[in-house]
Amino acid sequence: MTPEDSAAAARPGNGPATAPAPLVVAASLTAVQAILVLLFAVVEISTTNRERLVMGGTTALFFAVYGITLLVCAGGLLKLRSWARGPVLLSQLIWLGLAWNFRDSELTVLAVFAAIAAAIVIAGLVHPASTDALARD
Repeated sequence: MTPEDSAAAARPGNGPATAPAPLVVAASLTAVQAILVLLFAVVEISTTNRERLVMGGTTALFFAVYGITLLVCAGGLLKLRSWARGPVLLSQLIWLGLAWNFRDSELTVLAVFAAIAAAIVIAGLVHPASTDALARD
């Protein structure tokens, strides 16, 4: 390896790309959200009775698909796939809406945590280092 080769390898963009810290945080929180949604799907299907079998089943299916999609997108963010940013951003807007709806209920503490997590994920997605890393895809 010549000195020119080693200098070129040291330049950004020539080596294996790694996700910047803000994007790793965003992907990690998205994965946590996905696991929570999948747990909700399990709870929904396990508490469904005969009278509401169709409603419970379709609700559980919806949340299962949503959770799996979030997990796939979180992995996509870690692999610096730009296609994963849109669904994750949309999901965070949904989480913010849910937090707003639960702000004046007995679930206020959960609403605050959901809003904080969504805000952190959005900040991680729009951080300049994340934007640059995803723009290379």
